[in-house]
Amino acid sequence: MKDRIQIAEPLLHRVGEVAEREGILAFVVGGYVRDLLLGKRVKDIDVVVVGSGIEFGIKVARALEKDNLVVFENFGTAMLQLDDWKLEFVGARKESYSKSSRKPEVVGGTLEDDLSRRDFTVNAIAASLNSADFGRVADPFGGRQALEEKILRTPLDPRATFDDDPLRIMRAFRFAAQLGFAIEPSVVGAALEMAPRLKIVSQERISDEFLKIMTSPKPSIGLGMMYDAGVMEIVFPEVAQLFGVDQRQDYHHKDVFLHTLRVVDNICESTGDVWLRMAALLHDIAKPKTKAFKPGAGWTFHGHEELGARMVKSIFRRMKFPLEHVKYVEKLVRLHLRPMALVDEGVSDSAVRRLLFEADVDIDDLMKLCRADITSKNPKLVSQVRSNYDLVVEKMAEVEEKDHWRMWQPPVKGDEIMQVCGLEPGPLVGTLKDEITEAILDGRIPNEHDSALRFLLEIKDKFIRQSG
Repeated sequence: MKDRIQIAEPLLHRVGEVAEREGILAFVVGGYVRDLLLGKRVKDIDVVVVGSGIEFGIKVARALEKDNLVVFENFGTAMLQLDDWKLEFVGARKESYSKSSRKPEVVGGTLEDDLSRRDFTVNAIAASLNSADFGRVADPFGGRQALEEKILRTPLDPRATFDDDPLRIMRAFRFAAQLGFAIEPSVVGAALEMAPRLKIVSQERISDEFLKIMTSPKPSIGLGMMYDAGVMEIVFPEVAQLFGVDQRQDYHHKDVFLHTLRVVDNICESTGDVWLRMAALLHDIAKPKTKAFKPGAGWTFHGHEELGARMVKSIFRRMKFPLEHVKYVEKLVRLHLRPMALVDEGVSDSAVRRLLFEADVDIDDLMKLCRADITSKNPKLVSQVRSNYDLVVEKMAEVEEKDHWRMWQPPVKGDEIMQVCGLEPGPLVGTLKDEITEAILDGRIPNEHDSALRFLLEIKDKFIRQSG
């Protein structure tokens, strides 16, 4: 029947039994229902009851003989983790917000009141859990039709929806990217008008939505919409400033912003790692700051890879991204032009060793980024560049096989240097270690312990004298 959906999950039947026994109206709502209708399965379940969500959560936990219910008194919600399932309970309610705060005034309400305050109609569909009408759909705002049309609409006037919680602007772009849906023009217009309201939302919540856009199948959908609605300028100004920056139309798209979106989409075909995707987003981030016109060559961006790498940490700090990923993204941004320089047949093994040394365990990710960086519409040129990268990979494999550079470790470590040279810990030990590394990279000595130790014995007296 069209007014019912099939809910096969036994856990929700158990929840329904508790609701029936207690005489409580209970409904599963939001993303679980949306994804069920789309043929997807999710493990996060929102349950709305007409009454107290906390009290109902306590009753369900007791019925399931669980003692790990977490209660959030300030929000009137309770959460129960069951293996890989997560159940959240809340009472149907109305909410209202002041202009300068994200703290709502909450009062009890009907199911329709609760659905009306949700972000989009596709998330404002409920299904009954009570046995008398188990699976019966409540869809007062046409969410099922919006799913069929693949379009995002708001239950109420979009300006009111975004005014209540400006983060919903970001969520619109996120759902568009995740689901491949269009956004109704009135919603886009409201986002453009209400974008400045995002400034009252915490950076953590904004960044969480941004990363969800970056993990979607085609992030360019959400990122492009963010720019068009004026949101990128507020949320991620460095990315917004890429728009309109012309570059030479060789194997890149002419506009840096559009090129960057293509690179991000390209790399999504080979990885789900959000930080490798972030490196793709930031690989040309310094081009606006390094742009210069050179007669005969056109626009140049000398040093953009180094300056871009230096920008990564400040961007991560402002966006409140996890700082443990900074060095990885910095490395890929800094090195993303290096493999192309190794195409020339005259390139020495030394140059290949240096790239393997600097990229270390991330060399495969670097090559993924390089291949994603090809955005020309000329098939012949794309084929040539890809062949060039194949040659680089072959060269690296040959050098790695000879010299064992993958996950390289110095053949003579600091403790042995101190013992052989009679030194205490200090800068001189690091200097000698670096000299050995440089000699190996240059090919002056083999990458092996005995050769490195002989080299150390040859140079140590000179550096000890220089250090005083």
